[in-house]
Amino acid sequence: MDVIKAAAIQMDSQNDKEKNLEVAETLIRDAKNEGADLVTLPEYFNFIGEEDEEEANAENIEDGKTVRFLSELAKELNIWVQGGSILELTDEKNKYYNTTLMFNPKGEVVGKYRKIHLFDADVNDGPSFLESNTKKSGKEIVTVDALNTKIGMSICFDIRFPELYRLQALRGAEIFLVSAEFTLYTGKDHWEPLLRARAIENQGYVIAPGQIGNKPGFQSYGKSMIIDPWGNVVATSPDNVGVIVANLDMNYLRRIRKELPSLKNRQPAAYNLS
Repeated sequence: MDVIKAAAIQMDSQNDKEKNLEVAETLIRDAKNEGADLVTLPEYFNFIGEEDEEEANAENIEDGKTVRFLSELAKELNIWVQGGSILELTDEKNKYYNTTLMFNPKGEVVGKYRKIHLFDADVNDGPSFLESNTKKSGKEIVTVDALNTKIGMSICFDIRFPELYRLQALRGAEIFLVSAEFTLYTGKDHWEPLLRARAIENQGYVIAPGQIGNKPGFQSYGKSMIIDPWGNVVATSPDNVGVIVANLDMNYLRRIRKELPSLKNRQPAAYNLS
């Protein structure tokens, strides 16, 4: 496709999974009505609650309620859906993966990414959070073949690790997804600069759907964004639940990569990464 219409959904998910799924369905249908080919959701879109509530809301990828919900919607609406992230059950009690899935228009899971970089931070006068207390780190960088391009998948804190996106770009990714529940404290200073940097340095589109509202431990920043390969913010969410949509001009992206071939001009032999 020369032009992909992409949607980023912003939510205020809480600990009522049924309500969260109802809101998500409405917004996914809104995105479809706006002509979206690809719909993206924020981190933990189906449930955000206290740690002692997580076990009851974590799911198996094979037959989980949220997985079935997204599969059926993708198939019914004939769209690509990136399922924000959910708590994935593991074989270890009280430990889960933070997992995002990609569904094709047939409702099939064609990509699964488990968050690699866990949010462990203790900021003076800011958030104190140890995601690793209850989450396991993923080990695999993931790109998905979709819409005649490659799409890189990532989640929230991953955005601070540029090597992840560079490796996705070297595998051919032209679109980078960043589902997030970014904190207000860090988001006001870091969210947009980090997203724009990843777009510029990898010459790709960045789609970043986020959470708003008060969560256990902190307030979410929101400001969901779609950013073009030149680093321009082409769509951004106001401070409410809703959908933003933008056209991704893939010919424009490829022209930038041709005229300013920074990816091609890398000098790996000069980089000592040991």
